[in-house]
Formats: sequence, structure tokens, C-alpha cells
Amino acid sequence: MYRNIWRIAVPSIVSNITVPLLGLADTAIVGHLGSPAYIGAIAVGGMVFNMVYWLFAFLRMGTGGLTAQAYGRGDKTEVLRALCRSLGVALGAGLLLIALQGVLTDVAFRLVSASPDVEVLARRYFNILIWGAPVVLAQYGLTGWFLGMQNARFPMYIAIVQNVVNIAVSLILVAGIGLKVEGVALGTLTAQYVGLSVGFALWWKRYHASASGILHLKGVWKRSALAHFLGINRDIFLRTLCLVGVTTSFTSAGTAQGELVLAANTLLMQFFVLFSYFMDGFAYAAEALGGRYVGARNVSRFRSLARLLFVTGGGLAILFAGVYALGGAAFLRLLTGETAVVETAVRYLPAIAVLPLLSFGAFLFDGLFIGATATREMLLSMTVATAAFFLVNALFPPDNAVLWVAFLTYLALRGLMQAFFFRRVMRRAF
Repeated sequence: MYRNIWRIAVPSIVSNITVPLLGLADTAIVGHLGSPAYIGAIAVGGMVFNMVYWLFAFLRMGTGGLTAQAYGRGDKTEVLRALCRSLGVALGAGLLLIALQGVLTDVAFRLVSASPDVEVLARRYFNILIWGAPVVLAQYGLTGWFLGMQNARFPMYIAIVQNVVNIAVSLILVAGIGLKVEGVALGTLTAQYVGLSVGFALWWKRYHASASGILHLKGVWKRSALAHFLGINRDIFLRTLCLVGVTTSFTSAGTAQGELVLAANTLLMQFFVLFSYFMDGFAYAAEALGGRYVGARNVSRFRSLARLLFVTGGGLAILFAGVYALGGAAFLRLLTGETAVVETAVRYLPAIAVLPLLSFGAFLFDGLFIGATATREMLLSMTVATAAFFLVNALFPPDNAVLWVAFLTYLALRGLMQAFFFRRVMRRAF
């Protein structure tokens, strides 16, 4: 069991770590163009896409859970139908985003304040990259399907290839041909299409032989199956809206307290992001293996999986908590040379030290619940936790310490609520 967990978790962690490299590479390239407006354009444009695509994360999670269950019960036809269903929804949603690109940009730049120069460049960046929407969403579905098939290596390969292509093409277009923000956007767009092509090539090599002759397209859009798929994804979508609301509110509340607090919180959140990359890897393992055991109706293996995940996750949480407590200040000084920012951030390091201990349960339960397609319980847990976040902020005067207490309360309640629902999920799943 441990081997299976790590076999999925490690490649998933590597894939997670490569995600920010796309944005980092773009920023590094435009950082040498001679104007801070280019950096601002990439930052604003990237943030807009992150917000839009984040809402479609349900394509990966919903597809992964349903595929894992079909795989566990040996239903090869439904395994393929799950992929076709996900890709069909991804294509439709991607084309809709392209059709609405004018509305999206207008709304986004009303919400995000930017100087006129930055906004002009960010719109150029957006108007090129929006043509990758169907590809990005299809990759979400394909990645979820691979994980449901217990294969975390293929998403890792795709992520690595995509990063290499992005850096190479962007450098050629910017440094070689002389394009500026348009070159960076085209480089990223090219990498997205190459990434999906690699994904389909890997699928063809590994799975097409077993797919021949067993896929009945009529069953892909069967009303009951589609309703189940959309119902699961609706819950995940609403859950993601709550998550986006908390994240946006956290940033906004920090901004209202001044540049120093905003900068300190931005640095402190890197501790959480780093921890989340690791825990998400184990959440993916919980999703893939948990769904497989639910599909196979193997309750003993599911219980063993949950127990081992929490032993491993708890150990990692203790390790991260210790490292953050002892080395947090040194890490902050590596991130910035601004003494005032470091001094402000150090005051909130105790919150960062306990953050892994309070949050690891939410990550692991998320994976187990997705594997069991218990999305309604996930949504209810997230709703309660989100309400608690806003309640704590409303009950006390605006203060950064209160903001961090609210965030920790939100993370802890997510895990506690899911623990409360776990028995119900087990009864329904088995």
C-alpha cells in the first residue's frame, strides 16, 4: 500500500512544483525588456487566467474520481466514456470562454486595478492566450483521467515537456525575433498545445489498444450518466468558488492594511503554497487509490489507505512545522532583502508554524472524498469553513493577526467537518 501511495504522490508533487515555473519563466524573460510594465502585464494577465481556470478544476477532480471507480470495478467501457465526457465538456467550456473573451477582459480589468500601460499590454497577453482555453481545460480532464487510471507519471512528463517548450519558444520569439509580451504569450500558447499533444500521444501509446472496439459513443451522453457527472462537478465548482472567495478576501484584507502587510503576507503565503504542493501529491494518491477501492467495493483497503495517508501526512506536517518554526526567518531573508518586510512577516511566523498541523487533514480528506465522489460533503465542509473565515474577520477589528487566525480556522474546520462526514461517506460508498 505504501508503495502505491508514493508511486502516485511523488510524480504528482513533481508536477505540482513545475506549475509555477511557467509563470516564473515568462516573468524572467520579460524582466529583461527594459520596462516594469511588461512584468506587470504578465503578472496581471497570469492572475486573470489563474482565476478563470481555477474555477474549472472540477474537470480534473470529477474525472479522476469517476475514472478511478470505473477502473476499480473493471468497467473498461465506462473508463473511456468518462474520458470522452470530460473532454467534451472541456471543449465546450473552452470555446465558450473564447466567445466571451471580450466580456471576461472587461470584467477582469474592472476587478484588477492596473496602470493604463500595464492594462494595454495585459490585454494583448490575454487576447493571445485565451485561444488555449480548450486545450488547458482538456488537459485538466486528461490529467484527472490518468490519475484515475493510477498513472501519475504521464501528467509529470506532460508538465516537464510543457515547461521546456515554453521557455525555448518564448526565448526564440522574444530574444531572437524581437517580439515582446506577444512573444511570451505565443510561447506559452505553443507550450499548451504541445502539452496536450504529448498527453494524447502518451494515451495512444499506452491505452488505445485496450480501447479499440469497446467504446459506445451513445453511452457517453446518456442522460443519467451526464447528470451524475455534472452534479459532481457542480458541487466541486461551488466549492472552488468558496476557495477563491477566501483567497481573494485574504489578499484584499492584507492590501487594505498597507503595502508592508501585503508584502509580508505574500511572502508568508509561500510557506503554505510549498506545503500544499507536497500535500496535494498525497491527496491525488488518495483520490486515485480511494476511487479504485470504492469501485472494487474493497472497504478494508480503503480503510488501510486512509490510515496510512494520515500517518504519512501527519508525519510530513510535523516535519514542515518544525522546519518553519526553526528556519522560517532565514527563509524570509532569502526571499527578500527588505528588512521592514521581514520584520513584519516574522511576527506571524507562529501562525505559519502551526499551519501544516491544522491543514493537512483537509488535503487528505479532499482526496478521499473525491475518490468516493462525495462532493456534496466536500461542499458542505467548505461552506462551513468559509463562513467561519468571514465571521472571524467580521467579529474583530481589521488586523493582520485576526486575518491569519481566520485563515487557520478556515483550514482546520475544513478537515474537522470532513472528519465528521467521513462515516456517512463510508456507509454510502460501501
